[in-house]
Amino acid sequence: MSTLAVVEEILRETAVPMSVREIVERAGVRLPSKSKTPDTVVARDLSMDIKRKAEGSLFVRTSPGRYTLRTLAAATNSATTPMSALPARKPAVAASSSSPRARTDSEATGGGFAS
Repeated sequence: MSTLAVVEEILRETAVPMSVREIVERAGVRLPSKSKTPDTVVARDLSMDIKRKAEGSLFVRTSPGRYTLRTLAAATNSATTPMSALPARKPAVAASSSSPRARTDSEATGGGFAS
């Protein structure tokens, strides 16, 4: 059974959005990967499936690090909004300085340490 098949089974059983850690804990030995970091494997597989299949994916990201089945998200759309439906954040604007700060005498002659 593939990683995504196990994740699908778990999400159907719980019927609520879950974090990757919660999914891995619930899956236990059912996960086919013997990786030392199963969280990473599950997160990667979910992200790649959503990215590759877009609206055709069985899964949807409801918030950063939380996933559910697309059919469950559609049924409870008023409670959760898929991340893809959220507006994009505006990039941060760097603070601008009008002019460089003039150095003081103590900064120019050795960093301001008392002698």
